Amino acid sequence: MSTSGLTDRHTAVEGFPPTRGVGKQSDEVLDWGMPRLRDLPWRHTRDPWAILVSEVMLQQTQAPRVIPKYQQFLAAFPTPAACAAVPLGDVLRLWQGLGYPRRARNLQAVARAVVELGEFPSTFEGLLALPGVGQYTARAVRAFAFELDSAVVETNIARVLARVAGHRLTAGEAQRAADAALPTGRSWEWNQCLMDLGAALCRPVSPSCDSCPLSDGCAWRGNGTDPAVGSAGVSSRQARFDGSDRQARGKLLKALTDGPVSADRCAVVMDCDNARAMRLVDELEREGLLVKSLCTLRLP
Repeated sequence: MSTSGLTDRHTAVEGFPPTRGVGKQSDEVLDWGMPRLRDLPWRHTRDPWAILVSEVMLQQTQAPRVIPKYQQFLAAFPTPAACAAVPLGDVLRLWQGLGYPRRARNLQAVARAVVELGEFPSTFEGLLALPGVGQYTARAVRAFAFELDSAVVETNIARVLARVAGHRLTAGEAQRAADAALPTGRSWEWNQCLMDLGAALCRPVSPSCDSCPLSDGCAWRGNGTDPAVGSAGVSSRQARFDGSDRQARGKLLKALTDGPVSADRCAVVMDCDNARAMRLVDELEREGLLVKSLCTLRLP
């Protein structure tokens, strides 16, 4: 990144050739993608808070499930100040159904940090300094809220990059390839189009290679072992949910949205043995997602 913080296209691209075909065919990708962009609510705003909310919600959760929660969340907390001002329990209640509640806790922590700063940072370094914000989210906010040159690598884009390159990519290689392919001044459009290309054409199963604007420059084109499998940034099958700790934790947090729960009922609520229930309660308490008071549990 340049020291001005205005771009993420820095010397990291040196020593790694641009991903074959992607950067060279940027016009074709944009011409294919712009008329076909999915109508998603977060694409109608450049508000960094709304963009951040969408990005945090979309982590490990598909867009159709996110849309109603995104709309409800922003109706309740339209600004960082509104989110920062309420107890975490209120945020967790609205988050219910999305899973991974640490994301809600981190989102409120960001809201409080932004309120303290007095503004939303737009530099890469400034965004990374926010609680729980990693490199992907920082790049996404820069690209989608501030329209600054910043290449994102989410699962659809990572799959496209690996297939066009024709081999698995490390995290660094994927990011450098994305940086090298980014057309200057078209960050918002480019990332959205490449993401939708991955979702609509370069799908995990049965990709539509013949319809893809990158087909001529793609090293894979559906032949042989899929280089996207195991490549950095490409989502893999999640661990079994039924019977998992994540399911048990979710059952307890859902019960807590309706009010306090007696500690001696945790195992019943979580549908697991007492020892496991106590372990998970302690875990949730350490993470700040519940409060133990005498023999009662409640949301923070």
